[in-house]
Amino acid sequence: MLPWKITMFCTLMVVSSSSQDFNVDSLIHSSVHRLSKGGREEESRQREIHKQKQQGISPVEYTIAIEISFANSSFLEPLRSYVNNLTFPLSVNASESAVNISSFNVTTVCNSTGIDSTYCYCEYGYEWPVEACKATPACHNTTVALEESCNCIAQLPSQGTYCQLQSEGAHFTYIVKMSVWLAKPFENDLRNSSSAMFKQYKSDLEKAFTEGYKSLPGFINVIVTGFRPGSIIVQHEVTSARNIPDENAYTKITEALDHSYNLISTSFERSSMEILGGTNFFISPDHIFEGDTVTMTCESKSSSSNVTWYLSGRLISNSSGRHCIMNEVRNGKSTSALKITSIKWEDSGDYCCTFTEWANNISLIYKAVDNITVSPIKIVPSEDVVTVCNGDTKELSCCTDQEMQLFTYYWKTNGAINISGTTTSTYNCTKYLLQANESQCPADQSGTKTDYICELNTTYGARKNKVISVTYFRVANVSMLSSINGRISEGHNFSLRCISDVSNYDQVSWQIQTGSSIKSVDSVWYTTTKTQIGAESVLTVGSANQNWAGIYTCTFFQGFLNSSAHTGIEVFPLLLKKDIIRDPIEAFIPCPGTQVLKCCTGKMGNYTVTFFDLQRPPPIKAERKEKGNLNCYHHTIKVTADYCNSAGHVFQVFCEFTNQIDGSVQSSPMSLNLLQVKNITCNSSAIGSGENGAVITKPCLDSNHVRGNITYKCERTEWTAAGNSCLAVPINELLNSAELLVTSPESVQNLPEFLIRLNHTIKGEQQNINTKAANLEAVVEILNLISVVPVDAKQATMENFLSTVDTIISSPTETWKDFKNGSSRLLDSVEQFSGSLRPINSTIPPIRYDSLQLKGVVIDKNNVSDYNKSFTFSKPSDLSGTVLIDEAKIRTGKSNFTIISVAYSTLGHIIPQYNKTNGLVNGLVLTTVMSACSNLSEDFLINMTFKKNNKTLKNPQCVFWNFSLSGNGGGWDHAGCESEDNGDSVTCSCNHLTSFSILMSPSHENSWDKWDYISYIGVSISILSLLVCIGIELVVWKSVTKTRISYMRHVCILNIALSLLIADIWFIVVAAMHDKNEQLDQKWICTAATFFIHFFYLCVFFWMLTLGLMLFYHLVFILHNTSKTIMKALGFCLGYICPLAISTITTASTHPHYTRKNICLLNWDENRALLALVIPAMIIVAINTIVTIVVIAKIPRRSIGERSISEEKSSLYRIAKSIGVLTPLLGLTWVFGLATVFPRSPRVFHDLFTLFNAFQGLFILLLGTLSDRKVREAVLNKCSLSRWRSQHTKSTSQGMSAPMLSISSPFSKTLNNLFGKAGKYQVSSTESASSSSSENTSKAYSLLT
Repeated sequence: MLPWKITMFCTLMVVSSSSQDFNVDSLIHSSVHRLSKGGREEESRQREIHKQKQQGISPVEYTIAIEISFANSSFLEPLRSYVNNLTFPLSVNASESAVNISSFNVTTVCNSTGIDSTYCYCEYGYEWPVEACKATPACHNTTVALEESCNCIAQLPSQGTYCQLQSEGAHFTYIVKMSVWLAKPFENDLRNSSSAMFKQYKSDLEKAFTEGYKSLPGFINVIVTGFRPGSIIVQHEVTSARNIPDENAYTKITEALDHSYNLISTSFERSSMEILGGTNFFISPDHIFEGDTVTMTCESKSSSSNVTWYLSGRLISNSSGRHCIMNEVRNGKSTSALKITSIKWEDSGDYCCTFTEWANNISLIYKAVDNITVSPIKIVPSEDVVTVCNGDTKELSCCTDQEMQLFTYYWKTNGAINISGTTTSTYNCTKYLLQANESQCPADQSGTKTDYICELNTTYGARKNKVISVTYFRVANVSMLSSINGRISEGHNFSLRCISDVSNYDQVSWQIQTGSSIKSVDSVWYTTTKTQIGAESVLTVGSANQNWAGIYTCTFFQGFLNSSAHTGIEVFPLLLKKDIIRDPIEAFIPCPGTQVLKCCTGKMGNYTVTFFDLQRPPPIKAERKEKGNLNCYHHTIKVTADYCNSAGHVFQVFCEFTNQIDGSVQSSPMSLNLLQVKNITCNSSAIGSGENGAVITKPCLDSNHVRGNITYKCERTEWTAAGNSCLAVPINELLNSAELLVTSPESVQNLPEFLIRLNHTIKGEQQNINTKAANLEAVVEILNLISVVPVDAKQATMENFLSTVDTIISSPTETWKDFKNGSSRLLDSVEQFSGSLRPINSTIPPIRYDSLQLKGVVIDKNNVSDYNKSFTFSKPSDLSGTVLIDEAKIRTGKSNFTIISVAYSTLGHIIPQYNKTNGLVNGLVLTTVMSACSNLSEDFLINMTFKKNNKTLKNPQCVFWNFSLSGNGGGWDHAGCESEDNGDSVTCSCNHLTSFSILMSPSHENSWDKWDYISYIGVSISILSLLVCIGIELVVWKSVTKTRISYMRHVCILNIALSLLIADIWFIVVAAMHDKNEQLDQKWICTAATFFIHFFYLCVFFWMLTLGLMLFYHLVFILHNTSKTIMKALGFCLGYICPLAISTITTASTHPHYTRKNICLLNWDENRALLALVIPAMIIVAINTIVTIVVIAKIPRRSIGERSISEEKSSLYRIAKSIGVLTPLLGLTWVFGLATVFPRSPRVFHDLFTLFNAFQGLFILLLGTLSDRKVREAVLNKCSLSRWRSQHTKSTSQGMSAPMLSISSPFSKTLNNLFGKAGKYQVSSTESASSSSSENTSKAYSLLT
């Protein structure tokens, strides 16, 4: 017998209940155990195996089926447990062969409880073949599909037929949903799974169910799923590996459960059974990526068309756009396919297909479940590449976590420069090799990016790509052009142009190398723009100095690539005009005599210096001499006697410095006045010569040679210092440093350090600044110079600048008054400094000092908000203010920008007051600026609130400082601003930005005194009186103008009344405008009003002069008779042409200061324009006074044929009346008026001027018109209805003989008549004498009355 070996041992057991005693150990294990114990037997067995191997005999494997029958079914579980605990292989002896048992498995269990009660089950992993299932009936409650294997049959199989191993993938799981009744009332607590009753019932029932079902083959577990009313219905699920006959367990369940539950054993009922296994589930594709189209197919042996799909328990329907379900039944089998288009990551999970059919009154659900995982296509691209087009190669790659063979890959390009490469691949990467040459990269495209797109696709539609950017740079060709040939003199300008053929640059830098030192040029010195052929950077230097000498390097940067050009600039020393010290600046030259002229400098250099006079070329070379630390160039000018006739003539002499490259600079002129030697009263070798009152100006030539001048004045025989504007040495040094700083290539870098020095020095020199305006002016000039340099907004830097401003603001007001336009220039400096601040970390630090505060913000272009800042100053000023700009009014640009406000509490004391209303600054001065990169919207509005300083002032007006007024000296202006008085504060709204404040003036409301009323009432009465006067003259004109003398008298009176009427009307208009605070200064209407007042008041005086001259003429030149036409023509020329000439000349010569600042009247403070009215008036008063004296002296003297004594007294009366008319009109009014213009003039002059000026018209009416008897008679005749008074005939005077001078000379006649001398007379006849005398007497009477 050949030896054999069993590697797998399979036992088929048939369990029978006919026997009660069954000893497994005696059947199998005891014999095996004995065979394995003895050492000899073991050694013999090993030797036998070894012998078989030597003989070449191979072991044989057998599968042995063993059928075991036992009467008690309780032995089944111990048997399973025993088999499961065996350790294989087991060795046994069988005859002479060695036997190894490899495995021991239970496959089939049959249970017979009586007739027709036999069931044969297959153990887990085994099944009855299809033939056995067809030939035998199925177990109770078991449904077998056609052509399917089964797990249970209802009778013993034929001999040799046992359960077989299931085919691969054919494992089954059965989930049976069942219910059973408990004969107990339903409790609501059983609805709540958290209640104690629910948990207790669940636990007890599950234990009983498990105890009953576990004896059934294939049982896995049982779960109570819930309770529902109907007594108590217990719902539970039984899970098993086969379709078990659960009715066999009902009795055991009833026995295992406590009787108090009252379980009804006959109430067990199946509702449905889910069968997992036996349904084929196919998925395509195997590897699923996002975007794929996935098809899942279920093939079931069931013929049911009722198919349902689930994803993780959620029902899938055809209504979804991406899901499509197709069902088909063919050859008794059902197939269902689920198609998902463009699958997503969230579509991952367990997919379940169920086929539902009914059998034996329960639903059979054939279920198949499979899990799919949707993976993203993960592409890891290589980093972006920057390459130079010089032939170098660059590799791009895209890698994934999957095999590359799963995908189709592509490379695409998108960009201005499209350069193709070579594609390769590895296990999980695709690569793209690029090579760029200069010819492939146009200059205008340098620095541009090209996107290289790597794309991976699957056959089923998934698609993914990544972009790798490649930046191509082309090396730029840079050249540099100079406006000079590489050499330049100090103080001259030059520019350098750096040209690149590549326009796409990141930045440009300029550097200057001097020896081993390299300076970076601040960006304020150059501008860079793109051109049609590339880019151009232009460096412009306005005034070269030694800091600009060296090798210039201009560099264009493109990412990591840079290209440069170089050139050299040599700077030769040359003085600036301000550096030339002239001695003297203004002086006198003795004639004949000599004068030494000097041009000095503290800077070293190889210069040729010449002096020349524009009137006496050619230039003369100067002699160089050292004076202390100064280099002075001397020239002696000689004046011969030939020039002495030109004494008083001014010569201007210049000196010119020329360096070694012929660069030259000319000094300011030295003014030299020729002076006769005999007129010299002051003579000093150090100062010069001059006459009494002469002034000489010399430079500050002490050891420090600071800037400024010293003025000397000759007083009798000695020179005395009249003025000194020499700067303090520290301030002079600061000014020089500031000028060098702002012209330095590194001005931005060096400014913070300079500000530290400036602040420290100014605090130490505060006393010199307070006492000398020249020092104050120099400090403001320093601030103005450095304010334009951009600077980072660091706390310390800002504090140093503003602390300096705070220091000089506190200087005395008198010092500021001596500094013309000083406060305007200071305001401008602070505005420029605020606009030049560059924020750090998007912040502007606040600054606070006693007299000024600064606050600001950075406006984010993407997040604009309101600008709202408040300023509060403590005592003594106790002022406050706010600034508000609504976000809607702020127009954003391409970058962030700053808004900065500065508040001044004491600037109002030094800034000029308003030149229109005498308004005073009555609050803070608020300056608000925006940085240069910002712009204002069309409807821009800034709102400010000012707390009033002096609440007694009225009429608030919002104003801003207009730097263009007063010849760019600046002044307050109100254009674009509106104000609102809020009691203690004023709100201003303006449509622009700069420095703002409020101006207020004393109230004109209810401030009239009695003289204001008297003035308005009196002028009104005058106007009415003049209208009456003119009316009377027109009514009685024919009656009172019958003689030549009376005609001219009334012509004068009429024109005097008309001129004064127009003048008074304009006077009322101007006074009304002044009382209402109308802003009319420098406007045409104000100038016109002043002109007409000036003109017509002059007309009044000149017509008075005409009247006086008429009287003088007819009394003195008795025998001269002039025609009425000539007299009238002369009167109108004198009365209107002369005033017009004076007014016009005055207006032209004094414009724009013809009028006063606060009222439309002739100016006095600035140009004495008022004298153009007062001087003619006083001259006319003087002339008329002389005329009056002559008239008084002439009329009383007797002549041949004179009238009686009573008639002589009547003449004296009329003379006195004439004086009473002439004197008030011509003299007193404007004598008092002139007195009022002087400061601190007595109040009585103002009152008298008001009184006399107000009632001039009334005086003319009463004393000039109604006092005339003939006028009164004519008026009465015109007004009388019955004309009861007969008109008197004119009487002709007789018996008077006209005296004739015996002297024939006309001069003798004039003198005799002027002084009343009789002379010698010849009387030809009595009649003629009487006639002549009568006529002359009548002329005199008519004029005086």
